Amino acid sequence: MKLRSTVVLTYSLAAAAATALVSVPSRAQQAGVDSATQVAGADQIEVVTVTAQKRREDPNKVAMSISAVSGAALQAQHVNDFADLTRVVPNMSFTAASGNGGAGPGTSNIEVRGISSAAGAATVGVYLGDVSITVGNVYTMGSVEPKFFDIDRVEVLRGPQATLYGASSMGGTIKFMPNEPDLKAREFSSYAELSATRRGGASHAANLVANLPLVADELALRIGVQAQRSGGFINQVDGDGKVLAKDINQVDDRGLRVALKWKPVRALTIVPSLYYQQVDAKDISAFNIELPNYQARKQVREPSTDTLLTPNVTVSWDMGRADLTSSTSYFQRKFDRTQNGSAYNSYSLSTFLTSTLDGGTAPPALIEAIAGLPSAVYLNNQVRQVSQEFRLASKPYDAAVSPWTWLGGAYFSNQHTNIAENDPIFGVNDTFARFGFSSADPAILPGAYAGAFPNDNAFAGAFHYREKQASVFGELNYYLTPALHATFGARYLKGDSTLDQKNGLYLAGAGNNSASGQSSKAFTPKYALTWEVDPSNTLYTSVAKGFRLGGSNVFVPPTTCGPDLAANGIENGPATYAADSLWSYEVGSKSRLLNNRLTLNTAVFYVKWNNIQQGVYLPTCTYTYNANAGDATSRGIEFEIKAKPIPGLTLSASGGYVKAELSNDQGLKNGIVGAVAGAQIQGVPKYNAAVNARYNFALFGDKSGFVMGGAQWVGASKGSLDPDQTDYQRPAYRTVDFSAGMSFERLDASVFVKNAFDTDTVIQHPQVASIVQGYRVAPRSIGMSLAAKF
Repeated sequence: MKLRSTVVLTYSLAAAAATALVSVPSRAQQAGVDSATQVAGADQIEVVTVTAQKRREDPNKVAMSISAVSGAALQAQHVNDFADLTRVVPNMSFTAASGNGGAGPGTSNIEVRGISSAAGAATVGVYLGDVSITVGNVYTMGSVEPKFFDIDRVEVLRGPQATLYGASSMGGTIKFMPNEPDLKAREFSSYAELSATRRGGASHAANLVANLPLVADELALRIGVQAQRSGGFINQVDGDGKVLAKDINQVDDRGLRVALKWKPVRALTIVPSLYYQQVDAKDISAFNIELPNYQARKQVREPSTDTLLTPNVTVSWDMGRADLTSSTSYFQRKFDRTQNGSAYNSYSLSTFLTSTLDGGTAPPALIEAIAGLPSAVYLNNQVRQVSQEFRLASKPYDAAVSPWTWLGGAYFSNQHTNIAENDPIFGVNDTFARFGFSSADPAILPGAYAGAFPNDNAFAGAFHYREKQASVFGELNYYLTPALHATFGARYLKGDSTLDQKNGLYLAGAGNNSASGQSSKAFTPKYALTWEVDPSNTLYTSVAKGFRLGGSNVFVPPTTCGPDLAANGIENGPATYAADSLWSYEVGSKSRLLNNRLTLNTAVFYVKWNNIQQGVYLPTCTYTYNANAGDATSRGIEFEIKAKPIPGLTLSASGGYVKAELSNDQGLKNGIVGAVAGAQIQGVPKYNAAVNARYNFALFGDKSGFVMGGAQWVGASKGSLDPDQTDYQRPAYRTVDFSAGMSFERLDASVFVKNAFDTDTVIQHPQVASIVQGYRVAPRSIGMSLAAKF
């Protein structure tokens, strides 16, 4: 059972960036021709408007640290998924768990500013347009990872966003904003790409987007399709080193997006949309640390299929003095995956056998044979959510009308998560019989009974999580002067979470059929002061509270976990864990200088996090439960600089430093090894930085070209709180990318190289039972692309 073996690995920014190098840049932004090459002579830096405060605004006027990356910039920098995004966004990282975690799509969790926890609820909210696709840190899956397909921009909002985005936005919020249908322009765009990975397979991608006005200025349809393959580079080998399968970590995905925009009258806009995505991973990207680079020895392959469906209807009504918005959403995720359970299911079973060496009846040869059997963990996950949000917002500030602006709303959601798990140990019954024993004999296997291993299945579980939220929220701005305004926002939230579970068979101990629940309430205020020193420079300060809901634990069998529980001073695993919260304090500045040819954004923050939800690992029985254990602080700085010193040349640099550490020993008292005051929070690099330079130049006639280079640095981090774990120390590393291309009237061609110097740093090396796995930076890949717009 995966939960029992969760050796939490914090898959930091380092692993995220490495996964990024595996991915094929899908160039999902359907701009066709990169807008940067179209405006090679422009000398001003692009301003990307944001909806961080639920209305379109200039990010320089918003009192928070925001990274807003346009679709054109995503395309130019080959950013096409979460992992790529960490290369260009300061203080953003990932956390994963063993097995498929971090090495397979759909298994990582996101953190911002060091707010990292692989247990309990998510710490960062994720939105696709107006649809919340945030899921909890259950042991079977991570955050939803929408592809950057037909995207207008990505907004990364750092710091607590509980006032406007609710629970689980305590570290920040990430918003993927798709392109809306255009009521005027009829347009088709396409993209194709081919690349090769050193030591690996070929990769390819293609997509097509059409924007079709159906009724002039009233009705338009936008539809897009995409498909891509990321070639693998890990080979499966047997005990003699013979290659059994090549490039096993290949990933295929396909997607569809349809949106209709209807404006029956001037004041009313209705936008129904649908996004569908399926990601098929043939295996994970982990290898055995003791083997040559990129080789994995495993008894069971670990494929997964992750399907996402998000229909939404957004209605916007201009009421004159205010704007009313309704967003009605449905979100469904189906995530089926297989894990190699041989290292812990078979091994755990072998440890329960009574050896003849200890006066028992099981011969050592039987124990060794059981420990060597292949085992799989079959996980079938489904998340379904219905949500509704209403909000009413005043018009933007106008000194001649009122010194006040405001926004208010209500939000409701109902999320169901169903998990079915089966853990067969293949050949277990025949192995007992081969040695002349029965797997139902308690004399050789304590606690055994008839039917304990039906069809070799050692564990069967069914888990139904339900989470309901209801909240009201609002934000009020008062302009003391046209240049100085104060903000007060607040959200009152009530959440109920329940877990109905049923599990049985031998590895479930005596089995269990139970239900538990937890209710949480929160008042999450925000205070901010914004001073527009002049039209080009803004200073701000803010204080905000973040919050995430409590929840229920999977049953921990006292029959097999009794000694571990007793060591932690308890008789049974706790049925529930409580909510946790934090306060964030931030000061920042945003400047546009030299006629917007130089921009500089900086922020300094301090976060105090209380009652953290953490996973408590029981080493003997290999179960895990969640508990509230300890407090932490996170402090740091982040910056983003862009400059156009001469026409055509764009320089950028970004980076962050964060010191996130526990502030007391409460976690250690709750059984979390290494959770002492001063311990660095898992998976949080102390720094990250990126630089990029692009030069656009005229060629002949109306043709143009560009060359671009970028480098990324990721600091050292801790993969575990326990200094004795193999993944405790993770090294710093860097990568370098280059690209070049030409633009014609309706055509854009480019070549690129990712990880140009073929860095092969082992960025993490977790241990699962007796196996030490490793993840390296993906090998160098070289490719070319062709985009057309017509």
